[in-house]
Amino acid sequence: MAEALIALGGNVGDVRATFDKAIANICGMTQAELLARSSDYTTPPWGDEQQDRFINACIAIDTSLDPHALLFTLHKIEKKFGRDRANERRWGPRTLDLDLLSYDDGVINRPDLTLPHPRLFERAFVLVPLVEIRPDGTIGGRSLKDALAALPTGGIERLPPRGQCSI
Repeated sequence: MAEALIALGGNVGDVRATFDKAIANICGMTQAELLARSSDYTTPPWGDEQQDRFINACIAIDTSLDPHALLFTLHKIEKKFGRDRANERRWGPRTLDLDLLSYDDGVINRPDLTLPHPRLFERAFVLVPLVEIRPDGTIGGRSLKDALAALPTGGIERLPPRGQCSI
């Protein structure tokens, strides 16, 4: 078994409901155990800023799939929830984005898969939920907390748990 860290994002439709269903699909289709799930965060769009705010979260799973099979399954789940990677605008609106961030802290540099995720340490919207579930974590020898401390986090807000009102 290997621990995989996965980022979830989306800004089209009921994203939080999509996350719940997608996580159930991830665990079912990969026969994985969910080890941790962050809160959901609302975040400013990144890259293409002329669109609605995103919701982002991170999960940690324990899986027996190899990294390539896991990535293939994540793409299959994205497609199930309406994502069309071949015809979408880069960094544009999407129903569901699943990024494999790390896999047992291994290093892979192939055209179809790079681990750790090549833009992980540039994205506060990924690091904020990731630090929530792995506060003392490191990836590729880098402290997640230290990487987050070097980035602006303005506009990133933790959402209340589903079914609860904020105070």
